[in-house]
Amino acid sequence: MTKGKTMKHMILSATMLTGLTLGAAPAFSQDCDITVGVVMELTGPAGEYGKAGAKSVEMAFRDFNDAGGVGGCKVLMDTRDSQSQGNVAVDQATQLVNIKKVPVIIGGIISSVSIPILTSVTAPAGVVQVSPASSSPTLTALGRDGKTNGVFFRTITSDALQGTAAAKYALDQGLKKIAIIYVNNDFGNNLMGEFTAAYTKLGGTITSSTPYNEKQASYSSEASVGMEGEPDALYLISTPVDGATIARAWISGGGVQKFLFNDGMNSDDFIASVGSQYLNEAYGTSSGTTPTASTEYFNANYEAFSGGIAPSAPAADRSYDAGAIVALAIAKAGSADKAAIKTAISEVTAAGGTPIHAGKAEFEKALALLKDGKPIKYEGVIGPVSFDQYGDITGPFRLWKITDGKVTTVGEMPSDEVSKIKASLQ
Repeated sequence: MTKGKTMKHMILSATMLTGLTLGAAPAFSQDCDITVGVVMELTGPAGEYGKAGAKSVEMAFRDFNDAGGVGGCKVLMDTRDSQSQGNVAVDQATQLVNIKKVPVIIGGIISSVSIPILTSVTAPAGVVQVSPASSSPTLTALGRDGKTNGVFFRTITSDALQGTAAAKYALDQGLKKIAIIYVNNDFGNNLMGEFTAAYTKLGGTITSSTPYNEKQASYSSEASVGMEGEPDALYLISTPVDGATIARAWISGGGVQKFLFNDGMNSDDFIASVGSQYLNEAYGTSSGTTPTASTEYFNANYEAFSGGIAPSAPAADRSYDAGAIVALAIAKAGSADKAAIKTAISEVTAAGGTPIHAGKAEFEKALALLKDGKPIKYEGVIGPVSFDQYGDITGPFRLWKITDGKVTTVGEMPSDEVSKIKASLQ
């Protein structure tokens, strides 16, 4: 961010946000710039996700504005730190909606932040909310129950399917008896439940299932409980900071050095904190990608833009897509009207439009097509994106393993295969 520019001309850099609340231009300022609220977990247990995610949104907006923006006007960010806490997130989102009058909020990253924002702020206000990484099935249920006002979208698949994919992957690796330690929030409880249902029906045995509360100094007692029953492996459903503390307690207590991890544990910081020598038999699942030209563009440019964050960082790829879809929807709507933007979200990702990929040149093409009234379909970093009536996407699951201290992709499980497995278990 360059000193001397007025706030209405700046895209707020996530690297400068360390818990401070910074102001921004009104949602529709005098020279027509439009501000989008971004509520990310910049600090706390999920801070690694939020820092990467905020940088990705900033990159998407940079590319969009360089391409011409909304009739020459910019899409800006007002980024707030949720501190990985739902109550803080609600306070920040309330300020953005009620005071800044933003028509869109991108965030949160984790479900325990996104859900209270949705139920307390965005749904009642009719403000669009796009989460890059909140995977709780509760979000689908809220939509099905008519409690989202149709404003919620996410660029990650639901844990209703990830739990099934993880169960199948674990058994394929010969892990027939598993202990589970999981974060005691909506995300952790849902993923644990989905995994347990699938894993046991597929023939596996859960030796113990232990919840934990975040930010504890020690997790020795949870690790000790998990070791009872001599499991083949530990399924750790966590975030990198607490997850590293739990994994170290498990290893130091003599737990078997075989692990299964959820998507958010795909983290270089986690591996470094635990020690790669203890993670030679560590497996995980993530909401996957179908490579496109956007994937190639993002992988080639993100690290330099972000100041050293790897494009494989948790939530980075799908956060760019969240930012790109929001920007294109605003262009399609032609204004900061929240209802028009809500409608446009699905229109810029609908089948039949001209494919649009990431980057300035592609966004220039998109803006020209929109100006001529022609349909477009954004095909993102994670692949072609489309939303169902509840704001969910479908896509493959990436199967990975930690090898020599690095996360390596070893396979893919198509979503239709996962759905068939899940259906057969009902």
